Amino acid sequence: MTTPALLPLSGRRLPPLNLGASAFPHHRATLRLSEKFILLLILSAFITLCFGAFFFLPDSSKHKRFDLGLEDVLIPHVDTSKGGKNLGGFLIHGQGHDEHRHREEEERLRNKIRADHEKALEEAKEKLKKSRDEIQAEIQTEKNKVVQELKKKDSKPLPPVPLPNLIGINSGEPADPDIREKRNKIKEMMKHAWDNYRQYGWGHNELKPIARKGHSTNIFGNSQMGATIVDALDTLYIMGLHDEFREGQEWIDKNLDFSVNSEVSVFEVNIRFIGGLLAAYYLSGQEVFKIKAVQLAGKLLPAFNTPTGIPWAMVNLKSGVGRNWGWASAGSSILAEFGTLHMEFVHLSYLTGDPVYYNKVMHIRKLLQKMDRPNGLYPNYLNPRTGRWGQHHTSVGGLGDSFYEYLLKAWLMSDKMDTEARKMYDDAIEAIEKHLIRKSNGGLTFIGEWKNGHLERKMGHLTCFAGGMFALGADGSRDDKAGHYLQLGAEIAHTCHESYDRTTLKLGPEAFKFDGGVEAVAVRQNEKYYILRPEVIETYWYMWRFTHDPKYRQWGWEATQAIDKYCRVSGGFSGVKDVYSSSPTYDDVQQSFFLAETLKYLYLLFSSDDLLPLDNWVFNTEAHPLPVLHLQERRQTLDKTRPLNQASTGVRNEALHI
Repeated sequence: MTTPALLPLSGRRLPPLNLGASAFPHHRATLRLSEKFILLLILSAFITLCFGAFFFLPDSSKHKRFDLGLEDVLIPHVDTSKGGKNLGGFLIHGQGHDEHRHREEEERLRNKIRADHEKALEEAKEKLKKSRDEIQAEIQTEKNKVVQELKKKDSKPLPPVPLPNLIGINSGEPADPDIREKRNKIKEMMKHAWDNYRQYGWGHNELKPIARKGHSTNIFGNSQMGATIVDALDTLYIMGLHDEFREGQEWIDKNLDFSVNSEVSVFEVNIRFIGGLLAAYYLSGQEVFKIKAVQLAGKLLPAFNTPTGIPWAMVNLKSGVGRNWGWASAGSSILAEFGTLHMEFVHLSYLTGDPVYYNKVMHIRKLLQKMDRPNGLYPNYLNPRTGRWGQHHTSVGGLGDSFYEYLLKAWLMSDKMDTEARKMYDDAIEAIEKHLIRKSNGGLTFIGEWKNGHLERKMGHLTCFAGGMFALGADGSRDDKAGHYLQLGAEIAHTCHESYDRTTLKLGPEAFKFDGGVEAVAVRQNEKYYILRPEVIETYWYMWRFTHDPKYRQWGWEATQAIDKYCRVSGGFSGVKDVYSSSPTYDDVQQSFFLAETLKYLYLLFSSDDLLPLDNWVFNTEAHPLPVLHLQERRQTLDKTRPLNQASTGVRNEALHI
């Protein structure tokens, strides 16, 4: 039931007035309110004029009496003719032997005020002698000093935390020379993308490779936050491009500033920036990445200030004001956005000992557990004010995808101790398999979308990540169904490969249908584009790791060749607008996720399994690897090295849920 809007005062029921004779006197002894207001305005103008005249008077001896008059206002004067007695009921300076001391104090204060006044006038005269450029330079210098002080304050060292046992952050060199050659080709593509961004878009969020200039979208606000630099760091590191990695680190250290008046996407900034910075920290051990990640996380926390604790989609990094996308179901938050914070926020609590991050994401989980779910499915929209679902639209693609991914990965990242997350994942997957997964007439397994009580037989490129998710979650599934889910992952991988293979460019469209005789093909023109997305290649990599079936490397190499042939331009890599056209036009955007995800997954596909092994690393939804947290070992370490401040350790234990 909706709550009625509050009526304005004029519309409320008021007690009746007594309209007797006394209510309307024939004369009035007081001024009307409007007359009082006019008199007050005149008096205010007169006082302002007096004070303004004082401050703009020239420094002349004939005005010194006026100056002293001001001092007399500030310092009460002793009237010696009356012996400092009580005047008008108020004791001004006391009586008897204290009179001399108070006169000295009065004179000292008078001299100080005069000296400060003269000093201020001299400084003002000196300022006026300088040119406009000199004054602006001085102002900028003072601003820089303030900024540096704030940076020093924000850059205070974080408590030392033992790093998890990091395995497989180097090498991965394949023994097969043919595979090694293909891996080197992917590394060269990464170098081409990075070098052109370095030359034409450095510091901007992304690159326009044809126009050869910087590019940004509204998810990053109006600031230059170097999204490509942060997103690409871990890919550079695992590829052994250490000079490029140091370039990025230097820019981040000197230029990455979150105290900007910019409205950003909480979800995108979390997965790209916090995820990228944390991964760079774990891989390299450089403290600057951890410090920056914690600084940024603090800027995102105000987004959680809603009646339910479900965060806003957008937040202003400076003011902390949040809001939701205007198009999202009557002001709702989006499942894939507020449900894709867990991995990064748990690591933030692990590294800082501050449970606030962990508590924020666990509050979201507890709220979702209490809610009814139609057919066991999670709708894509949830209103952060009311705590109620918006439109009953469920998708494993856009708007929903990474929520399910993070349930599974929360369990994996906890060294399989977070059984609550695993149960939520299993329940969700059973409902998805029952209501959303179907086979086409041609035998292709696809995942549709549930909209207002019926299934739309359309699958998005974003949904193709699910093949890898099913394979990753096969081990540990209910009722010993590991083989079933591995097979389901293989079927999704095959369907998504078909969506690539049935195009002219051998690159997949944004979405494809399974209606009638049309299968795995885009129908609408606005669904035929390819923007360098990684999800299909991501599934190839997971399937390769779990099966070592050579077809996944073959399919990955087909995609590599197609990207290099049709998306490569002299200034980097660009998406294309129609994968069914033999001469497509470019969209002129080199997405940051192309360097973070697409090229990373391709590189890992042609590397040996000892590079970032899945028993030790869990990839966030932007492909940033975060280590598995062996929390039992962590607790034992804390017990052995427990600091004197027991309360501090207790807070960290709470943050780790141990």
